Amino acid sequence: MFTDHYELTMLEASLKSGAAHRRSVFEVFARRLAEGRRYGVVAGTGRLLEGLSAFRFRSEELDFLADHRVVGDETLQWLADFRFSGNIYGYAEGEAFFPYSPLLQIESTFAEACILETYLLSVLNYDSAVASAASRMTSAANGRPCVEMGSRRINEESAVAAARAAAIAGFTATSNLAAGLRYGVHTVGTAAHSFTLLHDSEREAFEAQVAALGRDTTLLVDTFAVEAGVRTAVEVAGTELRNVRLDSGDLVEQAHWVRSLLDDLGNRQTGIMVTSDLDEYAIAHLQSAPVDSYGVGTRLVTGSGAPTASMVYKLVSRQDGAGKWTDVAKASSGKASVGGRKSASRQLNASGQATAELIGVNRPAGADADDRPLQHTFMQDGELMPGWTGPEAVIRAADRHRASRAELPAAVRRLQPGEPVIPTVFADE
Repeated sequence: MFTDHYELTMLEASLKSGAAHRRSVFEVFARRLAEGRRYGVVAGTGRLLEGLSAFRFRSEELDFLADHRVVGDETLQWLADFRFSGNIYGYAEGEAFFPYSPLLQIESTFAEACILETYLLSVLNYDSAVASAASRMTSAANGRPCVEMGSRRINEESAVAAARAAAIAGFTATSNLAAGLRYGVHTVGTAAHSFTLLHDSEREAFEAQVAALGRDTTLLVDTFAVEAGVRTAVEVAGTELRNVRLDSGDLVEQAHWVRSLLDDLGNRQTGIMVTSDLDEYAIAHLQSAPVDSYGVGTRLVTGSGAPTASMVYKLVSRQDGAGKWTDVAKASSGKASVGGRKSASRQLNASGQATAELIGVNRPAGADADDRPLQHTFMQDGELMPGWTGPEAVIRAADRHRASRAELPAAVRRLQPGEPVIPTVFADE
């Protein structure tokens, strides 16, 4: 039932017209990137492939549709027997994308593809928005670890999706335990301000935390006065203390003098973790500060100002009544699409740097042997291809993201606003 009402009414009407069973190709793409973005990052494909295995209409859902007269008996019977039996191709998770990149292709009957629209877009739009923001943050962090900790800012299932997407784009850990259970994402966590306030003094709180978790922990030192908190943390945990965490104030200024204080106290190996509504710009601003890791919450899980990747799902080719394939496209002003099945590759120069993304229409994209194909087969005749779901898929996607981002020119990776340097080139013959 992760679908919109109109998808089922389209299904009903096409069943009545006889066109529902025509083979069709739908494509997912983004017409534009968020303002100031030079690339996006694909995420969510593994989740939606997992979800397709459970995309069924059970008695409860069918009874609802019948009771509310959404569709008639013929359509209800079709839905009762529904199992996706088509093919799915697309960009791998972790891959960078640009406007009009053919990120996902669904080849099946119109009926099967039609009812997947909302589900596919809801997964890809959110997960890719988070991954795109996370990629900018890890790029700005320049090798310093980033931890996802935004679960309390969104609904519970989105929190799991966000943690997974962030891991794909280079975040090293999450506070979300469900993401650890389902996808193997490394989980971390220590204590919040309430833990300190629970105890009669900051010292008692730190002593309790160290007694329970050991000295290899992170002590939150800004519940009261930061300097006093740092001194108490060192007195309690000694030189083996892993981190102190700063969550308020001028983080750049604080980080500098806290680093000096830790060094003066003999804790040269104790790191500094900062949190407090960080985004990619704040992280970039902290590059000059002696910060060892970042905890990112609200801005990450809301896409850092772009909570959707603005992807759409369009029919680009279908068979006519005689079984002949026909390319189709919208001509609406400002929302036009390009008909025909797309293929995509990334053009690389002799140094392995990307110079263009080539999109071919009804033909292979890119004639040069050095061009890197971008599309993979995820599902064939309804059967899921191995390697695209589960915890292993997240690890592979994170590796792919590192390689894909390294392939992009520095001008594309930087944070300043501007149009993407890599153009999307169409070859329509």
